[in-house]
Amino acid sequence: MSTYLADSDFELLQIERTDGVAFVTVDAPPMNVMTPPLFRELAKFGAQVAEDDSVRVVVLRSDDPDFFIAHFDVSAILEFPVEGPAEKPEKLEGFHLMCETYRTMPKATIVEIGGRVGGGGSELSMSCDMRFGALGKTVINQMEVPIGILPGGTGTQRLPRLVGRGRAMEIVLGGVDVDAETAADWGYLNRALPPEKLRPYVNELAKRIAAFPPTAVALAKEAVNNADTMPLNEGLMEERYLFQRLLRTDEAEPAMRSFLQVGGQTREAEKQMGQLVTEVDWS
Repeated sequence: MSTYLADSDFELLQIERTDGVAFVTVDAPPMNVMTPPLFRELAKFGAQVAEDDSVRVVVLRSDDPDFFIAHFDVSAILEFPVEGPAEKPEKLEGFHLMCETYRTMPKATIVEIGGRVGGGGSELSMSCDMRFGALGKTVINQMEVPIGILPGGTGTQRLPRLVGRGRAMEIVLGGVDVDAETAADWGYLNRALPPEKLRPYVNELAKRIAAFPPTAVALAKEAVNNADTMPLNEGLMEERYLFQRLLRTDEAEPAMRSFLQVGGQTREAEKQMGQLVTEVDWS
């Protein structure tokens, strides 16, 4: 693994990349609270990596066995200005903009949640494409309402889209701990795995996606994201347009011809499609 180009710019993130994957380890003891400095580093990294064509997948993780990211720093929130009336912003900025960067960047974003995640850490996690947790270790919590505020970093909008309105209300209004198995059943986590299998699975998935044609990954992600923002008919028309764009890339024809050459559309090979597609050469 080589050190990421901008690693010297960061103190709370350990950044390494290999085979098109940027592995970002949050290292902000004692428990990875989302302090303003950590937020700024995550925002800075997100803006940089979004423009880095050599990175195709981003993995966020922590080596702290008990915490991924605890929540936003409450002592910092107490210093937020409250003079004058509340104002509605005219555009996304701050924490919302950072989360949108991870949601919309043209590469896959994966979160490995090996311990607790809450508040702003949960909101960042929900903004990414995929989340994986550890049975008996991962716990999700939104602790804002019990302390007199609300999940103000995308949480009230992300949670209902992931788990449904009623379950989102239980999490937000109840401030309850949600274990890994329940989080997976509800749709917050893609999978809840035995702790010893979490990192190997995430590593394998990240490298698998990074090996696929990058433009196909980027435009497929864009198309799926459109399901959150477009009416069905508009989303279908945009899907058709993105499909047509991909047919015109330099990657598509070699990839499809290679698929046929390695056994695509033969009975026995098609029974192992998950393995078969990893043998496609699009270069």
